[in-house]
Formats: sequence, structure tokens, C-alpha cells
Amino acid sequence: MSEDQASAPSRRLLVEERRRLIVEYVEDQGRATVEELASRFRTSAVTIRNDLEALARNSAIARSHGGALPAPAPSTHDTPLNIKETRYHAQKLRVGQAAARLINDGETIILDSGSTTVEIARQIRQMKFESLTVITNALNIALELSGLPHIRVMMLGGLLRDTSYSLVGPDAEQALSKLSADKLFLGVDGLDPVVGVTTPDPLEASLNALMIRVSRETIAVFDASKLGQRSLSVITPVQHLHRVITDTSAEAKVVESLRGAGVEVTLV
Repeated sequence: MSEDQASAPSRRLLVEERRRLIVEYVEDQGRATVEELASRFRTSAVTIRNDLEALARNSAIARSHGGALPAPAPSTHDTPLNIKETRYHAQKLRVGQAAARLINDGETIILDSGSTTVEIARQIRQMKFESLTVITNALNIALELSGLPHIRVMMLGGLLRDTSYSLVGPDAEQALSKLSADKLFLGVDGLDPVVGVTTPDPLEASLNALMIRVSRETIAVFDASKLGQRSLSVITPVQHLHRVITDTSAEAKVVESLRGAGVEVTLV
């Protein structure tokens, strides 16, 4: 293998990291020009235009004349996970850090699939546990936690959903029904105080509902853009959540509604 071939994966990672940071910058600033981004990331305008075209095709940003704008609010269709990870990454990172601090040594936890729950897995990689069991239906989360000493990963079987790298269906539910957990960290696509917690896929919703039933404590983790959103399948009413961790941009009215339903809300 040549040196160029060996370095190709690292170059690809650099491109993916730059594009993630571009999305984060555009969301924070509200807009950005090609020249501004080229200067910020020390690359050519041609490279930035290629980045913006790729991000726009995946609906991570909206292309504008001479630059980019934040993507419109997410709809109820099932967005691929690699696109979800580019959106509101700074907020998801803070949520993941706050959630990881709730994990105690010796516990059994469930990490649902999602762009925020994978941030919890990345935090776990940096923590030192004498013993921790992680149950997950997400291939990417299992890979994040593989090979770590004292971390036992239990992967649920089932039908693979390409958009989320998650396993769902009767086989996954049968495996989960024989287990129990101390805490569930639940990623959601939408949370409406009236309708409840929702996700686009009925099989995912069914598995998530079972995760809640086998766990002593359910903690929903998501960035505040999910508040007020509704997807096709209802997982559970908000009253069945013990805690919500989201970011500080959450609307005060919605936060108060959740607290009024008996849900502990943590803003980070």
C-alpha cells in the first residue's frame, strides 16, 4: 500500500470534520460567506464551495448566493444519522457530557440509537469505570465502546435500519425483554408535551417503548430543536420520562410544561 493510499482515510476524516464545523459555524452565526469560511478554515474558496454543495445536498445547510444559511427546521421524515450528527453538534456534545455524568460505576445502561446518544458513548470512552454494562441497538455506539476494559457491550439483534445504524423488530424486542437496566438514555426525533415522545419509524418506537419498560429510569436526551416537533410514531407520553436533558435554547413555556408533568429538566 502506498503512502497516499494509507493517508486517504485521514484526509477523508479531515474533510468530514471541516464540514461538521462549517455547519456548526453557520448555525451559530446565522449565515456565512464563502470568503469568510475559506479564511476561517484556511482553505480555498473552491474547496469551501464544494463543501457547501455537499452539505446542501444532504440538507445540513441551505445554500445562499455567495455563502450558506442554517438548514430549515427538521421535518418529520427520517433524516440519515450522518446528517443529524452535523446539526447542533455543540449542543449535543454538552447534552452528552451532562448525561454521562449521571452514569454510576457498576450500572447497566441502555443507549438508544441517535446523534445525541453517540455523544454519550464518546464521553464514556474517556471515563474510567470498574464495571459498566451497556445495552444498545446501535451499531455505531457498539463500535465506539468496543475494546474498552471493564465495559461490557450487549448488542441487540434485529432488522438494520440504514438511516440510523439501529437494529429493530421482533428479534431485538425478544432479546431486550429478557434484560433489565438501571438507566435508559433515549434519543428522540420529536417531543411535544401533549402528544409525547415520537420517532418516524414504528418499529423503532415499539423497541423504544420496551426500553422504557425494562429500565428503572428513563432520561431523554436531545438538542432543543426537537421540542415541539412531532413524528409519525408515538413512543410514550412525557409523563413516563423521569428526566430530560436539552440545551439552554429550549423555550421556557415548553420547559415549564414538562416540569408541570413531573419531568425533571436539565438545561446545558
